[in-house]
Amino acid sequence: MRIAADQLQTQLQKEVAPVYLLSGDEPLQMSEAADNIRRQAQRCGYSGREILEVDARFDWSRLKTEANSLSLFAEQRIIDLRIPSGKPGNEGSKALIEYTAQLPQDVLLLITLPKLEKSQSTGKWFKALDKVGVTVLIWPIEGSNLQRWIMQRMRSAGLAPAADVIPMLAERTEGNMLAARQEIEKLLLLYGPGVITPEQLAESVADSARYDVFGLIDAALEGNLSRCIRILNGLQSEGTPEPVVLWALTRELRLLVSLAGEIAGGRSARQAVGARSEVWEKRKPLVIKSLQRLKPAEWRRLLQLCGRTDRAIKGREPGDPWLLMREIVAGTAGAAGMGGLSREHEPLPRGG
Repeated sequence: MRIAADQLQTQLQKEVAPVYLLSGDEPLQMSEAADNIRRQAQRCGYSGREILEVDARFDWSRLKTEANSLSLFAEQRIIDLRIPSGKPGNEGSKALIEYTAQLPQDVLLLITLPKLEKSQSTGKWFKALDKVGVTVLIWPIEGSNLQRWIMQRMRSAGLAPAADVIPMLAERTEGNMLAARQEIEKLLLLYGPGVITPEQLAESVADSARYDVFGLIDAALEGNLSRCIRILNGLQSEGTPEPVVLWALTRELRLLVSLAGEIAGGRSARQAVGARSEVWEKRKPLVIKSLQRLKPAEWRRLLQLCGRTDRAIKGREPGDPWLLMREIVAGTAGAAGMGGLSREHEPLPRGG
């Protein structure tokens, strides 16, 4: 039986199934879903737990051995089977099918694995598990759904977000729900229950790290090249993954290319930006100012450069990703090129 992540709690309250399969790439939802299953199982008397981590050397006979072994106190147990690769292989497929054919008494099997490929969801092992248990396919929460999720989290924590707080927090943590949860917890620690203002949120987020990708974006939109390069050097020296920085740059440039196209079509920058709900109110003047700096073709060139940087990160094209990202932020800030930078702005050697 397949259910959505938000249906899991209701299902657990009705009954605890003998098998649960959790699949997805969103770590917070995966972790919380697994925790909910374990907690409800413990309430129902499943006091023992055995963790099996599947790697290239894993012996699948252990699954049958653990399932059929009797504990000293004959307790109900959870077998926590983790498959990081997402692929059980031929031996694992047979073991899982055999497991479902003779479900052991007093054992709950909890399987966690990454997002399934389409071919995997049609495999015999998956169908066998889905037939006897509950499958929870977990997807990232995005856009307006993410903002609703943040609103619910803040209210549950006793926080009342003022205007602009929800889109601002969504903007700064989009794609990382764990980061959003951590920011909400930090806000509660810093300010206690009650109203949270945009200023309080900005102060909290700024305090979390000396450099962050969103500060880089804002500096580029402001045209502050010197600050851009300092932040980019800081991100590199702190070991920030290249794809994370590129994701933020690409996301912003896609927006700017789209807005520049609307302006070329006859709308004013204020009209185009004002109609975009994804740009929170206090950032709109910053985005409007940046749009006046470059022509649509120049924004498109920078977005194309993001594609080149992505290929460089993946080793499909020569080039230093950090140098390419310096070119991107320099272009976004309105600099014609990187040659005029002072020595203090020279990039760090590759790897920090």
